[in-house]
Amino acid sequence: MLLLLRQLVLPEWRHHPWRVAVAVLSVALGVALAFSVQLINRSALDEFSNAARAAAGEPDLSLRAAAQGSLDDAWFERVALSPLVQAASPVLEVDAAALNAAGERVSLKLLGVDALRVAPLAAALFPVPMKGAALTAFLEPDAVFLNPAALQKLNLQPGGTLTLQQGLQRLQLRVLGTVTAGGAPLAVMDVAAAQARFAPAKLSRVDIRLAAGADARALREALALPPALLLAEPRTAAQRVSDLSRAYRVNLTVLALVALFVGGFLVFSVLALSVAQRTPQLALLGVLGLSAMQRRRLVLAESAAIGLLGSALGLVLGTGLAALALRWLAGDLGGGYFPGIAPRLQFSPGAALVFGALGVVAALAGGWWPAKLAQQLAPAQALKGLGGATPPAPAWRAPALLALGGLAALGPPVMGLPLPAYVSVALLLLGGIACVPAAVALLLARLQPRSALPLLAVQRARHEQHAASVAMAGVVSSLSLAVALTVMVASFRNGVAEWLDAVLPADLYVRSGTQGQGDTAYLPPAFVREAARVEGVARAEGLRVRPLQLDPAKPAVSLVARPLRDPARDLPLLGRTLPRDGDLPGVYVSEAMVDLYGARPGTTLQLPLAGEQPVTVRVLGVWRDYARQFGAVALDLQAYRRLSGDERVNDLALWLAPDAAPDTVQQRLRALAPEAGLLEFASPGEIRRVSLGIFDRSFAVTYYLQAVAIGIGLFGIAASFSAQVMARRREFGLLAHLGFTRRQIVGVVGGEGAAWTAAGALVGLGLGLLISVVLVKVVNPQSFHWTMELLLPWGRLAALCAAVVLAGTLTAAFSARAAAGRDAVLAVKEDW
Repeated sequence: MLLLLRQLVLPEWRHHPWRVAVAVLSVALGVALAFSVQLINRSALDEFSNAARAAAGEPDLSLRAAAQGSLDDAWFERVALSPLVQAASPVLEVDAAALNAAGERVSLKLLGVDALRVAPLAAALFPVPMKGAALTAFLEPDAVFLNPAALQKLNLQPGGTLTLQQGLQRLQLRVLGTVTAGGAPLAVMDVAAAQARFAPAKLSRVDIRLAAGADARALREALALPPALLLAEPRTAAQRVSDLSRAYRVNLTVLALVALFVGGFLVFSVLALSVAQRTPQLALLGVLGLSAMQRRRLVLAESAAIGLLGSALGLVLGTGLAALALRWLAGDLGGGYFPGIAPRLQFSPGAALVFGALGVVAALAGGWWPAKLAQQLAPAQALKGLGGATPPAPAWRAPALLALGGLAALGPPVMGLPLPAYVSVALLLLGGIACVPAAVALLLARLQPRSALPLLAVQRARHEQHAASVAMAGVVSSLSLAVALTVMVASFRNGVAEWLDAVLPADLYVRSGTQGQGDTAYLPPAFVREAARVEGVARAEGLRVRPLQLDPAKPAVSLVARPLRDPARDLPLLGRTLPRDGDLPGVYVSEAMVDLYGARPGTTLQLPLAGEQPVTVRVLGVWRDYARQFGAVALDLQAYRRLSGDERVNDLALWLAPDAAPDTVQQRLRALAPEAGLLEFASPGEIRRVSLGIFDRSFAVTYYLQAVAIGIGLFGIAASFSAQVMARRREFGLLAHLGFTRRQIVGVVGGEGAAWTAAGALVGLGLGLLISVVLVKVVNPQSFHWTMELLLPWGRLAALCAAVVLAGTLTAAFSARAAAGRDAVLAVKEDW
């Protein structure tokens, strides 16, 4: 077989190098995109995992309260004195906001630890005093120890001063040393000092190493733990991030494989037309003794060679893309799941083998049908120019594939992922491509041109409508996927914009920190009360957001406490709501809560708001929330304060008087704060613009994937028509002998290209709309637990289709111009 490849295939590749290069490049791009996404995610996740293990240590168990930071520190003594426990270490976690020299906030994880107990369980958190400091420096109440990331991010050195925000004031701490923990910026201080400043008599967790022979069940029974306390094997931050980001990473990988899927269709187009062009050669070889199976193996070997070359090139390109992305994006492809880390590229030989094999499989799948045609070739008839017509596909194939695709879309998620929906998309693509001949026939059915040239173009397109499936396979697949992604992104963006309009009703918003800084960056109750009385402020409403751990096996949900005088106005509610009834507090949950916890209207939830006893609440309705993927619970602010005793506020919404100037109101509010620079103001328009900008950056990868898919499809048009016109040189020569000018021949082929690409564009548009329904109504709800309304951006869709038709027409005409020359006239001699 290698001899046949060298003697028969290599000369063909040298004769049409650009055509082979397009097929190889299409496979390479698909492999490169998928492999680079895998390397980026793996590198970021491994870096995050290593840092998390260093920071959290390796305890056997951790005792936590379901409400973060609310574990009574008396439990530490009970745990430490238990004969079932070998070692115990108290930890207080504080999500703090540090201020750099320029006054900019930097998210900092502050850990209060007992330095005398932390080393056996988390050596990376042991504070190391700087040179010249006392060995007991870690016991000083204002001493703090920073990891390398914090020192670099804040531009500090041991001996300097760390400035934290506490409410609307600045807190100065002395940097007396370092810790070796890697990862995001982190600070360590004595647990008693941290409690005194941030959470008196409270802990976040107690890390436990069990004595020999002890287990979690025995310890739970010995301690008689109440239901609100969670004793379990610690799920590291890396595990939580892996769970949080799994759907995002899988969907991103599937989108990257879209280019490889389209590349398989391009290999199909190139090889099918190559086999058609080489039919006389293959027939002669058959007469000389080359068996049908050998002809099939020859074409499959050619497709495998294309796959191997494309995979090798794709792995190199993918590694380079991953290195650039890690350098520019620090491992975050827009999802925000890996904050504060700068991972190094970690090449994975196993992943390289998997994605390289996928490239070869895609090329072999593309070459399967052309190989079958080569096998079914009748050599004697083919040498006489007979029996070359491709039999039409069965009429039932296209509707059957479409129907199976629709049924697959109805399947439930598998392991939390919309795997049946991905199968549905593949089946819909195959069914749509099978519809191309019928679409060509439908489009040309009523066309009855009167002049000779258009009539010839239409008749030729009608006669070769089944060959359109070969030529248009890459076009239909790439265009349909581009249409589907365009509709999905437009629908999601429109949904986010409408959601922002619903949740931002006020005229001005005030905050003192961002997400992940809420333990120290908050608005004190006194400031909130005074702000409501400022001249020009008609109404003020506070917002408190905090995490709640409802299930130790799932990510934390967000409690959103805000005034809910009229829930239908204050929240973007979905479906029916229940009236408040009975003594149970009423809450409204996001769509994710329904999927993950079964929290439908009328059910109850146990919320760990304060203390060791959870609060029972009744679900009254469901609201749409695009900010929190794993669930949010909305509770009236006054009810929350009554149940929890927490008076702090993260954000303040202000409604201004009709004649009030926003700038004047901001100046009056700044005058109320001890540190005016710690306040941030934003109008709804500014928040909307920033949020949509973040959205666009998050989906920048999908825009790139659309461009790649369309580019591969357009290359497919070029390869298909160029190969066809090369195979039709005799036909062009005959037309020239009959008096057709070169310009007229180019016009005929351009007309055929317009007819075929118009049909392909129509099928691609319709198919893309079907796939977009699957993406919007199935993939998004099953992956991210939120819904959205379908929006069709007709302007952009029309531009996509017009570009494909124009490119196909021009490519066909250009290819015909190159073939309809003197060589075409001389080619007629072959029949004399």
